[in-house]
Amino acid sequence: MALISQKSFQFYSSSTPVSRSILMTLSKRLSLISEQQKPQNCNSIAMRMLRFKDKSQYMFCRKKHVQLRIQSLSVNESVHLCGDTGSSTKSNNVWMDEQLYFKKLNSLCTSKEIFDFVSSLEVMSDTMASGALQRISDVEVDDNGLKNPEGVLENEVFRALCFQLEFESSKLSNTGLLNALQALIKLCIDPQSTLMASLLSEGEERLGKGQLTVKNLCALGESLLELESPSCVILEQIVNHMQVKDIENWSPREMVVVYKMLEVTVKEGEQYEDLLNRMNHVTLTIVSQLSSKFTSMILNSLVVLHQTQAVPLVTALCKHSAKHISHFTGDELVNVLEAFLYFGCREQTFTEALETHVPKSIFTMHPQTVSKVMQYCCQKMILSKPIFDAVAEGFISDADKFTTDQIAGYIVPFGTLNYLPPSASSLFRKLETILHARLSHFLPRTLLNLLHSCVLIKRYPVNFLPKIFSPYFLQQLQAQPPGLDRTVTSQLTQLFLTVTLECPFYEGPKLLPKYQVKAFLTPHSSLDVHLLKRVKTGLLYLLKKRIYFASEVSTPYFYTIDIEIKLDEEGFVLPAAQCEEVHRRIVLCVDGQNRFCVNSHNLLGEEAIKHRHLQLLGYEVVQIPFFEMENLQNSRKMAEYLHKKIFPHTYGLSC
Repeated sequence: MALISQKSFQFYSSSTPVSRSILMTLSKRLSLISEQQKPQNCNSIAMRMLRFKDKSQYMFCRKKHVQLRIQSLSVNESVHLCGDTGSSTKSNNVWMDEQLYFKKLNSLCTSKEIFDFVSSLEVMSDTMASGALQRISDVEVDDNGLKNPEGVLENEVFRALCFQLEFESSKLSNTGLLNALQALIKLCIDPQSTLMASLLSEGEERLGKGQLTVKNLCALGESLLELESPSCVILEQIVNHMQVKDIENWSPREMVVVYKMLEVTVKEGEQYEDLLNRMNHVTLTIVSQLSSKFTSMILNSLVVLHQTQAVPLVTALCKHSAKHISHFTGDELVNVLEAFLYFGCREQTFTEALETHVPKSIFTMHPQTVSKVMQYCCQKMILSKPIFDAVAEGFISDADKFTTDQIAGYIVPFGTLNYLPPSASSLFRKLETILHARLSHFLPRTLLNLLHSCVLIKRYPVNFLPKIFSPYFLQQLQAQPPGLDRTVTSQLTQLFLTVTLECPFYEGPKLLPKYQVKAFLTPHSSLDVHLLKRVKTGLLYLLKKRIYFASEVSTPYFYTIDIEIKLDEEGFVLPAAQCEEVHRRIVLCVDGQNRFCVNSHNLLGEEAIKHRHLQLLGYEVVQIPFFEMENLQNSRKMAEYLHKKIFPHTYGLSC
């Protein structure tokens, strides 16, 4: 589909002049094999012959020449394209010629070699002609489109081939017609040209007559999907034909094509729900057969089609994708990662495969692919040091070429997951250099996310904060959807609190109170209610009365405290409601698993900065992490644990 984004070439119409000599030569050699010459077991339908009345004029022979046998291709028909030799008898010379033709064709590596080879033939079938076009598209088209448009589209052999295909479209076999159509679309031929109109019209007519097999239907659908504006009506007709076919017999490629057609034709809450459910069920049985390309494409389709109910299939595809990490293209890996994020999947074998692949490939991976890998790690809270260390090195080396979104995509996860790589000094020097050079290029929200992530890991962007706190920048933030929402104002407030507490030398603009929140929004670190209840039970056993501690306490400093204990000057515990004679304030941070990176004891950045700020505000911070309480089976053991954590230098309590 990406090839269609390249400008199409209007290379041919019925009025385009073609060299008479080349037409005469090619028309003879593209002649139809007569039914008398062709063995009965040869199922390949040949192109109709062009004959010439004299040396200066050509015409289509319409009356006296043998009539073309028009029929739908049966599922058992062998069409020998791209090296598929099938089975045949050695006595069948024409059939053997076709086999040898494709063997020779697939060995050619340039369009010139292909054109010379085609010109040397005495006779060729329509499948051979379409095969030549397919081979030309294979060697002449890359990720950027057609490499040598003039050398291919202006070639007289190519033009003569297309001339015959256009005017003999009704006489082509299904396979010859559809293979030619696919090749020409890949070659970026203008869909509005008379050639393409003729082939598309013929394909649509055969579709309406029910003459196309499953393979043909998918080939036509695939061709339509490659066009910039595929006809939904025709695609719906194809899907309607497909849904009455036996899905169990579809090949993986056919399954993928139907998923892609459904992306275009399915409207939310409408038809094809039964077809999708059947396809999901059958696809589950063939997951192990799927290539990296098909795995990525099906996962992408399941996202587009919102197949959240297909949990077994999604799970199987996610596990299977781990085997293909090194084989995915950048775009395919992005699709897989987006599916992981959309369906909430996290597969350890997939992460391990990424940890092997990314460090080896970091300098050849596209920055957008790396950004998506980091987004996946960030949202799934996966702190993979091999990946993060490699990404840091990649940033130091190549960040000058990145877009502003890619720069943020590389850096923000370091702050979110609270990790400084070994190359941190070089990493943030590089970032600072880029910010000095390109600060005005960043969208307001992207810049805010980037700078906020830096302060989470004690990297203070003091040179850029005057811009952040300026009225003009705040107006820009307001104008960029969704405006100054709770997330934005929390980030602004935390930046302001950071420079106030940790950068006393900062003398630039301050954040006005109207932009400050009353309490920080911390979506990752919602309180583990079950864990908090266990700690409160242990404290009650230890302190004897509930009045001696408070839970979920709001502070004047924007943070909410899990548990607070107040002590007087002599170290006695005071009632939580008492405000006078408070000499010490002890904060218990009850940190459940969701405040840590996955399978790690590494606090998330937003929790690390909270601990840091509370200490700077005068609180005594005591961390109560989940992994220290896993083996505490009763209230007494919990109380003993809390006593050691909160009052490590006392043997008992006086209350």
